[in-house]
Amino acid sequence: MWGCLVVVSVLIGCSTFFDAPCSAISAWANTSKRQKIISQENRRNSFIFAAYFINSFIYIFSMKINGRLIAFTMVLVALATACKFYFGPQLDWSGFSPVIAIALFSGFIIKQKDMSFLLPLLALFISDSVIQLLYTQDLFPYAGFYGGQWKNYLILMTATLIGWLLKGRSNTSLLIGAIAAPTVFFLLSNFNVWMATTEAVYTKDFSGLMTCYAAGLPFYKNALIATLIFLPGILLVYNYLTRNKAALTIA
Repeated sequence: MWGCLVVVSVLIGCSTFFDAPCSAISAWANTSKRQKIISQENRRNSFIFAAYFINSFIYIFSMKINGRLIAFTMVLVALATACKFYFGPQLDWSGFSPVIAIALFSGFIIKQKDMSFLLPLLALFISDSVIQLLYTQDLFPYAGFYGGQWKNYLILMTATLIGWLLKGRSNTSLLIGAIAAPTVFFLLSNFNVWMATTEAVYTKDFSGLMTCYAAGLPFYKNALIATLIFLPGILLVYNYLTRNKAALTIA
């Protein structure tokens, strides 16, 4: 029950797109004005975001979890934040992030299904919070929080659902998950972008949809490569911490 409340809290507090996804790559280049404006609504929401952040961490540290696993969780959060900071502003690297791998990993290993959503949402939420703070200080080119993010937070959860289904108990299931999760995210998030934009950006027909998907291919490539790299690394470290064994698959 606690997990459900935390997940819902984070989702309610989030109102931005995930990691400037997919065809938003081109949007960043064409909407510099949007990158420089922080709305009053976002300023007010920063207090709400901080409350959800604290609420989530209180829950994590109240759980009876091995201290090494708490440290591991913090490392994953730091990794997601660092990747967004270093790779996010570079169009050639945009989308290279461990967040999808973290969401997939959570579906593999967390038995409480409501809690399996918490880790990827926290990783994404904290990284967005840090980026928002840097943006307000003119230290980052775009905001961490902006309109519509909650939709892509929901789309990110599909990676966790894929983790539920595949379990991660064989190398084949790991490979399928590492390919399927970023692919589903790419298809759904770009469809969302296509639906949300005006005719001036993408025409509301099959041709416009395909143009939107084509614009998002660089992001998809980076997300796919990142997931194939980060997922094995995350699993190796997790299995070593929990089983004292360097293994990819979940027992």
